[in-house]
Parts: sequence; structure tokens; C-alpha cells
Amino acid sequence: MGDSVMLAGQLEGVQLTPLQQIGVEGGDVYHAMKHTDQGYGGFGECYFSFVEPQAIKAWKQHIKMILNLVVPVGIVRIVIVDQREESSTCGQFQEVILSPDNYQRLTIPPKLWVGFQGVAEFTSMMLNVANIEHCPDESSNVELGAIQFDWTNES
Repeated sequence: MGDSVMLAGQLEGVQLTPLQQIGVEGGDVYHAMKHTDQGYGGFGECYFSFVEPQAIKAWKQHIKMILNLVVPVGIVRIVIVDQREESSTCGQFQEVILSPDNYQRLTIPPKLWVGFQGVAEFTSMMLNVANIEHCPDESSNVELGAIQFDWTNES
């Protein structure tokens, strides 16, 4: 489960960046993002989302926000759906599993639908380094069943 998995290829504009983990006596250091990193689009806010085991949080679409997701604790399955009519990957899905064993930053541009699921046996923690502050008017949510995806299928 530590490998990233893609359905129908990588979606246009989505980036997966390997991150450094530094072993330090007394507690390791996990890098997340520097202002010089590819995918950095400015700083609006940083926040953590906790995901309970097997909980599914889906579906959300940001209109302007660039997501930069990192999972330093647990295992989170992230599913991205491209419904942008102008995109070369319109109609396709991408699935990525992030964890300390697959420690990468997932950069998701605006206008893609995103959902995620906790797949660890304990509560997972996901960091988002967003380019703008969260604003309820900037995003849309739809019910889980509005986008057809088999969350029971473990890739």
C-alpha cells in the first residue's frame, strides 16, 4: 500500500514530489514545503485534517485554492477526479496513497474534485499548505454518491 497508484494516468496539473525525512535523535524531522519548491503558489494558510480509520471525506472542489497535501502520520488514500472540460485528462481519476512510508507532497491545482479516506488502523493526520486562506465561497461540496468511485476497492 506504500506505492502511489494512478488510475488512467496522472491528471493534468497534479504533481507528486518526494520529500525528505531526516532521522534525528529524540524525534525525526519531516519536510513539507519550501517557498522555492515547484508547486508552491504562495501562502494563504496551513492546516491539519484528521481522518479516522475507514472514514471517507468526499467530494470537494476548490475554485482558486492550490492544495499541497502531506501525510506525516497514518495512511491516507486520496482520490482526484478531473471534470475540467478544457483538460486533456477530463473524465479520469487519479489515486494516491500517502504515508510516512510513501512520504511525498501531492500538489492539486484548482477545479479538481478531491476525496480522501483513512486507511490506517488509527487516526491519520494530513497537512495542507494552501496558497490562499480558506473561504466557504471558494469551494463546492457534493455528496459521496455524486461521483462514482469504488472506495471498497483497495488498489
